[in-house]
Amino acid sequence: MSPPQQQHAQQYPQQYHQQRPPYVPQQHQQQQQQMQPPTQGISSLTQNMGGMNMGQQPGMQSPPPGSHSHKQRTRRAYAPFNPEVGDAPSQGGPAGFPPVNNPQMPGFPGAGQQGYPSPAGPPITGPQTFVPGAQAPTPTPGLAAPYARSPGAAPLPAGTGQPMGQQPAPYEPQKPRIDPNQMPSPITVHTHDQENYGSAQPYSTAQRLNAPLACTEFTAVDDGNSNPRFMRMTMGNVPHTEELLKASHLPLGIIVQPLAELAPSEEPVKLIDFGEEGPIRCLRCKTYINPHMVFINGGKTFVCNMCRHENDVPDDYFCNLDMAGKRLDSEMRPELRNGTVEFVATKDFIARQPAPASFVFAIDVTWNAVQCGMVAYAAAAIKDALYSGSGLPAGVRVGIITYDRSAHFYSLSSSLDQAQMMVVPDIQDMFVPINEGFVVDPTEARHIIEPLLDALPTMFANNRTAEPVLGAVVQAAHEALRGRGGKLIAFQTALPTFGPGSLKQRDDAKLHNTDKERTLYEPQDAFYRDWAIKLVEDGISCSLYLFPSAYVDAATLSQLSTVTGGELYSYPAFEGGRDGRRLMADVRADVQRAYGGSAVLRIRTSDGLRVDEHYGNLYMRNHVDVELAGVTSDSAIGALLQYDGKLDEKQDAYFQAALLYTTSDGQRRIRVHNLAAPCTTLIGNMFRSSEVDTSLNLIAKMAMSEALTSPLKGIREKLTDRCVQILSAYRRNCASGSAPGQLILPEAYKLSPLYNLALLKSPAIRGGADVPIDQRIYHMCLMRQFSVRKTMDYFYPTIAPLHMLAEGEGVADEVTGVVALPKLVRASYSLLDPAGMYMLASGGSLMLWFGRQVSPSLLQAAVGVSALEQIDTKMHSVPEGPTELNQKIRAIAGGLVPTRAGYVNVQIVRQGMDQAEVQFASLLVEDRNNDNMTYVDFVCAIHRQIQVEARPKGPSEPKWSYH
Repeated sequence: MSPPQQQHAQQYPQQYHQQRPPYVPQQHQQQQQQMQPPTQGISSLTQNMGGMNMGQQPGMQSPPPGSHSHKQRTRRAYAPFNPEVGDAPSQGGPAGFPPVNNPQMPGFPGAGQQGYPSPAGPPITGPQTFVPGAQAPTPTPGLAAPYARSPGAAPLPAGTGQPMGQQPAPYEPQKPRIDPNQMPSPITVHTHDQENYGSAQPYSTAQRLNAPLACTEFTAVDDGNSNPRFMRMTMGNVPHTEELLKASHLPLGIIVQPLAELAPSEEPVKLIDFGEEGPIRCLRCKTYINPHMVFINGGKTFVCNMCRHENDVPDDYFCNLDMAGKRLDSEMRPELRNGTVEFVATKDFIARQPAPASFVFAIDVTWNAVQCGMVAYAAAAIKDALYSGSGLPAGVRVGIITYDRSAHFYSLSSSLDQAQMMVVPDIQDMFVPINEGFVVDPTEARHIIEPLLDALPTMFANNRTAEPVLGAVVQAAHEALRGRGGKLIAFQTALPTFGPGSLKQRDDAKLHNTDKERTLYEPQDAFYRDWAIKLVEDGISCSLYLFPSAYVDAATLSQLSTVTGGELYSYPAFEGGRDGRRLMADVRADVQRAYGGSAVLRIRTSDGLRVDEHYGNLYMRNHVDVELAGVTSDSAIGALLQYDGKLDEKQDAYFQAALLYTTSDGQRRIRVHNLAAPCTTLIGNMFRSSEVDTSLNLIAKMAMSEALTSPLKGIREKLTDRCVQILSAYRRNCASGSAPGQLILPEAYKLSPLYNLALLKSPAIRGGADVPIDQRIYHMCLMRQFSVRKTMDYFYPTIAPLHMLAEGEGVADEVTGVVALPKLVRASYSLLDPAGMYMLASGGSLMLWFGRQVSPSLLQAAVGVSALEQIDTKMHSVPEGPTELNQKIRAIAGGLVPTRAGYVNVQIVRQGMDQAEVQFASLLVEDRNNDNMTYVDFVCAIHRQIQVEARPKGPSEPKWSYH
């Protein structure tokens, strides 16, 4: 073992260095054993990148020392890329990367992996290593050779010339020989994490170990640190200086999901009432009492863990200390034992009298809304959400508005026999004509609400009005809910071109895929943002459901949801049979989850750190308080941290997120989450404790914020450059002794290239003019509002094979109700069996893919037909059948979607027969699609850039600058 390798092996514990024998062609095993020393201390993913010669790519050589030919160069330059004859040219890639040839042809059934060795051995769990190996070119027989060599004759010695008349065999450059199956996979990572944390042994938050991943089903015990469902950090060890953080290029931040749902096996958050005096707080920084504060002076003084200020303990809170300096009553006080608690707010935190939340449903009933079926499905979805499943949160009241060129209000008083409609035609002077009975208890007025919702499609069946007045409805909702708070849930089908807040058609195809396209991401005017701010002031959030059949200017309308803490939903070209179930599932999930109003979030940190930026659907009047007109169990806020000074490496870094909010039943509460993380002076500890899922969520939120001011091309370049910087920093600081041709992927960040590629392929930022502006804005909003768990579901699809289900697969557990899934398949078309069936889940939608060669008996057992042509592609659910396979398929479909949704909308896809297969193939992240390269090609390109970074620069050659 060489000295650099010894240092690397000593720096990391043994569990981080599981070694795997490299793939070496048989004819060159002896040669490579002589040329390459064995790699010890670093586990290898694969060493079969034969002939790639990444260190000598054309156009990537450094100028000789003293050369001045590249002094003015500020960006990388690559030589023109000429694909080999017979190879499919690359369809493009991230800016700054040359295309990479790959024999894989995704999108064709049965695409082979010619030239790829078959995988061998168990999956890799340690740091991943790529080694470009030596591969000799296959000799090509000469044409019209007059002399034929005898079978079994010895090969010609090196340097021997060709026989007379025989043409020399042309030299063919080597193609990449990488087995895609041995690339780092989310399936392997998540399976391993589920095995570690999904057992009967719960996860204690006091452990100094990496928290379970967001996609893992686990049970957490609150032992002083907040449950990972509430707070997640991008790294578990905080660097003690800003210089150390910059050297790693890792993001340092927090994702806070303050009202996240707990697992049924976890204890609910404890509620504490300190009376009129309120909870104990630090006098200097106002940090709330928590388990990390230290009591001294016999229990008469406590030291704030944030600012180190010594505070006197109130007489009524005094308690003696034990021999270890711990309060004797600490186990009996949740605020000193649990990382998350909730305090009853005192009158100092009440600006106006709290009231139960009110949900107002506003339905567009114009001609287009009626004809596409939106009105009928929206009314059915509201009815289902109110009176099915768990119902609305406690105390919530409801009201209903319909609108076209005028606004229609309904009195729903339980004393009436039926609902009474009042029309306000003068939308320029909007008011609410009903004093009592506009918002009511849905249970008491059920006999009024249900008949009204059933009658709405008929009432407006002959409506010919085409202009919906959304702006006036926003004003009316503000008037109706002012002083009590609540939520506006609006269903809109067209661009509002009439009344207050009318907009103009401004979409210009000439701007698409240009630097000026970002002007379409900005609001058209300030009307909706100004009214969104007014809604925030009165604690009114807005969820906006769009049903566009043409341009609706989502960039402007989405201000209602992004500023008020709501969410945006989109159903392009709405068709009831296809999208109706999804709409009903979304409405039910939206209104039945936990809800809080008039919320303010503040994140406090240890001295030396501060929150630099906040990301998400929020509004901020100052730089510290995050105002959320509404907050739900899915609301997630990102916070980017910066340094104000140097941290003490001997002490932990502390973080506290305090949410002041009003519950759905009108009680003012303060929910406090606490987190402690050790400080470190070693960059290796930072990488080892990093969490790529949380980092991706924060980076995506940051990118969406920057998209309003920077071209998407520049953002794509920055995302790729940051991926290169992070992996280069790991190589430079943690694996400097590795061979120059190796690409080392840190264990915690080995999925970074794949997730970065998935982000580049997302409709939010990918290139091309084929993404409608409204859909791009919609996906941008998704990334702003997504939690870590939803981000993972969005970027990498879950693909379950259905044609080889084992005995226990597709069966729900009797205790937990969790459906056992089969071994999942990676997101690549070449891995799909043409004789099989697969269920793909991505972003809450399901697609059922049938291979062209699937057997009639399998089809009969699955969906009750014997041929692909007999399958009804318009059905949007798996039909019920008597067979065991059918029952398992329906159980798996239900297990792949959120349980709260209740409905499963399935898109049927038949290989080579349906247009929907284009959408299906676009979700396969590891293939070449969406204006980008394959996963294998992307990793190869990343490797080349890392080698450019690692290569010593000449005295006159500047180092590359990414920003």
